Amino acid sequence: MGGNRRIGMVLQERDRRFLTELAVMRVVDRDQAKAAAGFGSITRVNARLLTLTRAGLLRRFFLGTSGAKQKALYTLSAAGGQLIGAAHRGLQRRKDESSMGGAFVQHQLALNDIYCTLKFQPIPLARASFVRWLTWDVPLAPSLLPDGYLELQTPTGVLAAFVEVDLGTERTAIWVEKVRKYLELARTGDYERRFGQSRFRVLVLANSERRMQSIRKSVAALTEIIFWFSTLNLVRAGGFFRSVWLRPKGDEPLPLIKEFP
Repeated sequence: MGGNRRIGMVLQERDRRFLTELAVMRVVDRDQAKAAAGFGSITRVNARLLTLTRAGLLRRFFLGTSGAKQKALYTLSAAGGQLIGAAHRGLQRRKDESSMGGAFVQHQLALNDIYCTLKFQPIPLARASFVRWLTWDVPLAPSLLPDGYLELQTPTGVLAAFVEVDLGTERTAIWVEKVRKYLELARTGDYERRFGQSRFRVLVLANSERRMQSIRKSVAALTEIIFWFSTLNLVRAGGFFRSVWLRPKGDEPLPLIKEFP
């Protein structure tokens, strides 16, 4: 493309993989780009992000106010999407735009942290591996648009789960409706027909302990099954596979997957 010729860029297979991952993650910060592209140093990922941006394959904007606290974010450009044959799912921001950071961006970055943990970091359990991750642009069912869906291979079969990230912006009534829709998805057999798995969980990750307990209380009034609760801070601290999960009722923290000898 013209941008490549202008700066003498040679597109690498690593670049193609990264652009493909960016189509999934929508918008990434430097650390998420480093994980998705497989770079071993901040210096190298910074240099490559700048090269891809100048080539017109990425668009860059900034989160936060001006000065040292600004954080560069990257999204797929239309040219980048065309290059990898993916629908353009980048954010529509002006080049180098400074942004205070909308709720969508914050929410997507939190969801990306989970995705990067599962796909690009070793799973600290024997015989457990990442299988797939799905997202949707349209509701899976009326009034039900999960943030994500994951499948992990475990010694006892596939662990399948929908992911819900909550940053404290959704009213209780919305959560009540979500719970009912997830229960309906399981009860009617629609889930098994669509995904080929017999059971699923719903993993709820809140932005604080207080928020998590509030949602948990609302869910417990409707069901004691399917739902598992934790916080984003615990997951970001490496706790996804540790005993940091609570069920709708009960105070004993549980691991997501039991270890097997």
